[in-house]
Order: sequence, then C-alpha cells, then structure tokens
Amino acid sequence: MSEWTTPEQLAAVRETIAASIEGWQPPAVHAVGLTSATSSAEFDFPLVNIGDGYLPALVLAKTIGYAHGTQTHELTTAELKHAIDGLAPAEACTSVEHPNLVSWRHLLHEVESNPARHLVAVFIGDLDDPVSSEADGSLRTQLPS
Repeated sequence: MSEWTTPEQLAAVRETIAASIEGWQPPAVHAVGLTSATSSAEFDFPLVNIGDGYLPALVLAKTIGYAHGTQTHELTTAELKHAIDGLAPAEACTSVEHPNLVSWRHLLHEVESNPARHLVAVFIGDLDDPVSSEADGSLRTQLPS
C-alpha cells in the first residue's frame, strides 16, 4: 500500500473509501474502546471522535461493514489490526496528526496484554438516536454537554 503524504491525498483516499461503502453517512460520533479492567460495566474510550476527520471512521467502517446509523460492534483484535494497517499510510502526511492510530495501537496493546478485556467500536449516527448498547451509553457519558 502506498503512503499518503499530503492532505490532498488523504482527502482523495477518504472520498474513494466513502464511495466504496454503499449508503455511507458520516457518524456524529465514533470511537473504539475497551471493556473495563474491573467488573465495572463502564467502557474506556481513550479517544472520542466528534464531527469531521472521517478517514479513520471510514477505514474502520470498511473493516467491519458499517455504513450508517447508530451501531455497536464487538471488535476482534484481527479487525483492529486490519484497521490500523489500513490507516497507517496516512502517517506519511506529517502535517496532520493521527490520534486514532495512536489510540488504536494503545488499545491493541491493552487487549493483547489482558485478554479479559474486549474491544468495541461504537458509531453514533445522530445524537438523537436511542442508545443502542451499554458501550454506546458509556460513550455518550463522555461527550461534552
């Protein structure tokens, strides 16, 4: 896979991936998180994406088959690795930060070092949508009011 070295290349890749997902609609919020390291029902979302910057959402959506709406997906380590590999060429564009890659790699390390924890991807299509899962509810508590 070639590297994407400019913001224009990132935009072109974003458009290409979006066009390849039938019915794609950008979510209002998306995040990857982990179940708690304790018996708590809370989820840990180190990075919550609100609004724009949809390339990571698109790469993850393409990986798991998300197109639109509010959904929670139990993410396997293989799926997260695939998403990381799919987004990694963006790091060549050094004029843009890549916090999702940093977060996803941290989460992958966490789940690999503690197999009792599980990964989850949450997409909230619209903040007016009903809460779809415990992970979705936990994510919404972390949103600014």
